Amino acid sequence: MYKFAVKYLKNTFYPLEVPETIKLEDGQMVLARTEKGEEALKVFLINSEISKIWDKSKNKPAAFHVIRVLSQRDLQTLEDIKKEEITAFFKCKALVQQHKLNMNLVQCRITFDRRKITFYYTAPERVDFRALLKDLTQTFTRVRIDLRHIGVRDETSIMEGCGVCGKEFCCCSYLRKFGTINVKLAKDQGMPIAPGKISGTCGRLLCCLTYEYSNYIDAAKGMPPIGSSVMTPDGLGKVCNLHFMCGKVSVKMEDGKTKEFAKGDIEMVDADVNVEIDVPVMNTYSDDSEGIDIKQLEDDKNSSTGNV
Repeated sequence: MYKFAVKYLKNTFYPLEVPETIKLEDGQMVLARTEKGEEALKVFLINSEISKIWDKSKNKPAAFHVIRVLSQRDLQTLEDIKKEEITAFFKCKALVQQHKLNMNLVQCRITFDRRKITFYYTAPERVDFRALLKDLTQTFTRVRIDLRHIGVRDETSIMEGCGVCGKEFCCCSYLRKFGTINVKLAKDQGMPIAPGKISGTCGRLLCCLTYEYSNYIDAAKGMPPIGSSVMTPDGLGKVCNLHFMCGKVSVKMEDGKTKEFAKGDIEMVDADVNVEIDVPVMNTYSDDSEGIDIKQLEDDKNSSTGNV
């Protein structure tokens, strides 16, 4: 059974294989062998129930092998590597500008053994970086260079941050795969179609638009369309607003007053009700969306590559 784990890319926990000669404690820094090479990672003591689930699961993340606990000298080396990553990032960025490549450099990572350096970048289209790679091999000698194309959603997931809800981005906390998201999700939930309201830091539609979508679809069943004529317990009127989550409908009566009724208490009728209603301003562009194609917020081939 696994007792310890480390938090790796996109905040995924990976179990640790610990040699009997190494004694670990929660919070220690260790050198572990990952798919990218030797990396310094922080140890977490895992719950015994999680350990049991991992022990039985066939889909758990592949375990990392612990090489050793980091010494004070190793910790200083780690600090030096972090500084080298910053220097390497700006060197690569300067070369990208020199070659006039249409790519946005996101992050640089160097393995603890300094044998591999990875540059993550986003790009709207395929980039011919052969000349760039040639310059990089001359700049960073005796090291393997990996130029890795990622999507804008991937970029946000590795950079981390907080969303409009005030919580950590879903994509860098627990969300492992990105679902397909389109504007219809926002429209069906009655949200204003404004980029600032329905898009995240990545510039794509909010992942959380999918979380309650099925609830809205279920709640919308039996709801009359806005503008339809209905018979209510208080007489005829026109539907002017829908409240999906509480199952109520706002109806403007013939006397000009607006009342709320449960959707089960009203019935659509084929009648001409002489009432004018103000349709809620939603599902249309707002002022801050002027000049922006809302389709640009939807998923495309550059949204996510899973290449992190």
